[in-house]
Amino acid sequence: MEYFVDINAAPGGDGSKERPFARINDAAQTARPGDIVTVLPGIYREEVDPAFAGTEDARIVYRSQQPGKAVITGAEPLTGWTQAAGGVWTARVKNNIFTDRNPYTTLVSGDWFVASNIAHLGDIFLNGKSMYEVQDRAKVMDPKPSESSWDRDFSVYVWTSWQDADETVFLANFQDKDPNTENVEFTVRKSCFYPSKEGVGYITVFGFNICKAATQWAPPTAYQEGMIGPHWSKGWIIEDCEISESKCSGISLGKYLQPENDNKWLRFKYKDGTQTERDAICQAVREGWSKERIGSHTVRRCDIHDCGQTGIVGHMGGAFSVIEGNHIHHINNKQNLAGAEIGGIKLHAAIDTVIRRNHIHHCSRGLWLDWQAQGTRVTQNLFHDNCLPYDYLMTPKGMASTGEDIFVEVSHGPTLIDNNILLSYRAFKLPTQGCAIVHNLICGAISAVGRGVDNGSKSLPSPRYTPYHVPHSTAIAGFMSILHGDMRFYNNIFIQKPIPRMLKLAQNGSKLIKNEWDDMNAETGLAPYDAYPTETEWKAMFEGYCGMGSPASDRYYLPLPVWTGGNVYFNGARPCKKEQDAVVAKGKATVELTCEDGVWTLETNLQDLLPDAACKLIDTNTLGMAFEPEQKFEAADGSPIVFDTDFLGTKREGPVVPGPFTARSQFSSLLLSPAGGLRPGKRPIRCGAL
Repeated sequence: MEYFVDINAAPGGDGSKERPFARINDAAQTARPGDIVTVLPGIYREEVDPAFAGTEDARIVYRSQQPGKAVITGAEPLTGWTQAAGGVWTARVKNNIFTDRNPYTTLVSGDWFVASNIAHLGDIFLNGKSMYEVQDRAKVMDPKPSESSWDRDFSVYVWTSWQDADETVFLANFQDKDPNTENVEFTVRKSCFYPSKEGVGYITVFGFNICKAATQWAPPTAYQEGMIGPHWSKGWIIEDCEISESKCSGISLGKYLQPENDNKWLRFKYKDGTQTERDAICQAVREGWSKERIGSHTVRRCDIHDCGQTGIVGHMGGAFSVIEGNHIHHINNKQNLAGAEIGGIKLHAAIDTVIRRNHIHHCSRGLWLDWQAQGTRVTQNLFHDNCLPYDYLMTPKGMASTGEDIFVEVSHGPTLIDNNILLSYRAFKLPTQGCAIVHNLICGAISAVGRGVDNGSKSLPSPRYTPYHVPHSTAIAGFMSILHGDMRFYNNIFIQKPIPRMLKLAQNGSKLIKNEWDDMNAETGLAPYDAYPTETEWKAMFEGYCGMGSPASDRYYLPLPVWTGGNVYFNGARPCKKEQDAVVAKGKATVELTCEDGVWTLETNLQDLLPDAACKLIDTNTLGMAFEPEQKFEAADGSPIVFDTDFLGTKREGPVVPGPFTARSQFSSLLLSPAGGLRPGKRPIRCGAL
């Protein structure tokens, strides 16, 4: 059956075309498996809470009749402003407008959030863009540009709030704008399209503009809120939507509520966060986390931008999913939130999840795969400008980082990263093992090799033991610390970018202060793996030994081997010392990414400079198996992979060329097609050049 929703309809409709519902949530309390809910254009200020699940063979489909024209928002108009002084205005609202919690009395908080960053869940929006919260009235009267925001000019549009009896009072500086003639809104609801109960699966959400919700910080040890998400169920499809202006996370594929273990590190304090995360994973397995019940979602062709913490977040609930063809950009650009859970995409336990053909840029971190990236494949994506906005913010202290395209942390693999273009100053952060990095164009450094895997104890050993699983399953096979190594690098092109002065200083400073979280490396190539053994050297350590009774040895705790082959290095990028067939190329390689009128172009001179390399066609057999889980680098269904398809989907035929394209001729001037998830942004894009 098809139900219709029209914001302009009279109340009391029955969902028919003649008498449509006026609210989407009315349809969401009615629709059953196989039904379609068609939503006419308009602004729907409501929280959609689907009551019923679809089935694998009979999904419930919610669709915008005109893609992008039906807006679901967690905000309400904020009117009745009174001028206080110059560009400063004040307004009041009754607190009974907040049905769940008052986002202007509730702070952003949770495990791994930097509590020194004071922020409330609420926001004020000027013409669709969130203004900047400050903590006292004096700063509203005399705002100073933010030193860390990507948008300094807009950062002087500030606000604060306080409580007066049963009202929330706002004071805001609109500069030269009159809020009574502009579109001013404020967040009221914590989500836009989210089931309040678990297990509401097999729902499709198509073509909506979903924006402006007061979501809470979403660490892996907490119930992970998002503006839209499946809430611990199976089989959702979120497609062709625009997702923007969530306080914390846009789409949540993540964790359900475990009341006794929710933000336990923050509340209980006596167990380290890593321990409480292990507890959360084991509890989830006991309570039914399995491929049969949870995950297998699809997020595709969405434009996800301007969220404070993440574009897509998930712990365990995003396993077995596909994230493809999305444009994810300008995440955490206000820099008003800080902590260890920020990125364009941040996933824990992305078991057998495929992340392909996405365009991820201008995020303080692009893609972060944390723990259990087992069977995860990252392929055919374009990454660039994933960094801090200004060089002076780069620092060697603490857990601070310049950002990077891909961060894989304390996972045992197998994690497969192939046929990507990575153009940021730092391509990878790899305090991990069990990765295969194949046929990529890499214009940034690999950082944190051999470090970043302990809990940060001051003087005592504090290794992080993380789980690995039965292949293609959530069942836990064991726990182990990270030994490092167990890495494979085949048929990649490495190009050294000019290193910003402050990043170079941060790299040197990291050595002086012995930062165990990040070496701040900015030098491209595999030199960080110079001291790692080859397979032959590693196996030799075990010859003649037969278990109990053998002489004491460190061999079970030393770094694992690193395999290399077919890599080419430009502009001073360095191979590792034990790499036998590395080609250090002559000539200065150039790479430039531009966007004009929505068309993205990659221009290089690699066509003229790319030398012959000892490349061979790579497949699952070449890569072997990740050490700890003893699982091959294979597809989610257990079938082998042959890397015979490039970034554009073209088959590799004839001689194998290093990098993400099939032939040298493709390296000259390449139009990057929308099929690869490359969509025009809504603001000027200034990408760097080599």
